[in-house]
Amino acid sequence: MTSQGSPNDILTTNPYESHPSLTPLEASVLWEYAKLAHNVRMVTQKTRLLNEEPDKAMLAKLRVLEKKMGLVLTLFKASVWGVINEQPDPSIHNQSYSDSNDMTIRH
Repeated sequence: MTSQGSPNDILTTNPYESHPSLTPLEASVLWEYAKLAHNVRMVTQKTRLLNEEPDKAMLAKLRVLEKKMGLVLTLFKASVWGVINEQPDPSIHNQSYSDSNDMTIRH
């Protein structure tokens, strides 16, 4: 490659355009490759930044969600406990049960 002023120049000017050994098609292909390589380097750099630093906004949102889910779980447990406590005690019903209406055939 020829010398470059800044990495973003590769996106706007073709450094291979005036090379005497290259045809215009070869210069164009090399330029497209250079732009692709630049974009791949940028994606790699951004990916490394995302992997190294946790997303603080996402962590804050997840923390709020975690607190809400804890509250929902507590309320769910309390409501289940309330439903269980509202059910009549089965031992009370067993004492007043009579066999007179039982039509079950027993062998």
